[in-house]
Amino acid sequence: MPALPRRLKEARLRAALSQEKLGIEAGLDPMSASARMNRYELGKRIPDLALVERIAKVLRLPTAYFYAVEDDEAELLIAFHELSSYDRAKAIAFVRGLRDS
Repeated sequence: MPALPRRLKEARLRAALSQEKLGIEAGLDPMSASARMNRYELGKRIPDLALVERIAKVLRLPTAYFYAVEDDEAELLIAFHELSSYDRAKAIAFVRGLRDS
């Protein structure tokens, strides 16, 4: 299964939201929110970037998380997203130091 459908479902379940509730909070029509979210989670349809951005905002996740292929990369994106600006700069400097050594 492609990353986006799997990550979408995992994130929604972690947030304890129904497909309908997430869809409505992301701006989908209440009459079709559940069905559309179900199709996205099953990989039958792919949401456009603007919708993924709205979903990410509702779930308080970085948009890139949904497109990360590797699980460890996805976890790093979540951790980085949760850092303050100051700590993000420190994390970047640390990773650059690892890369350059």
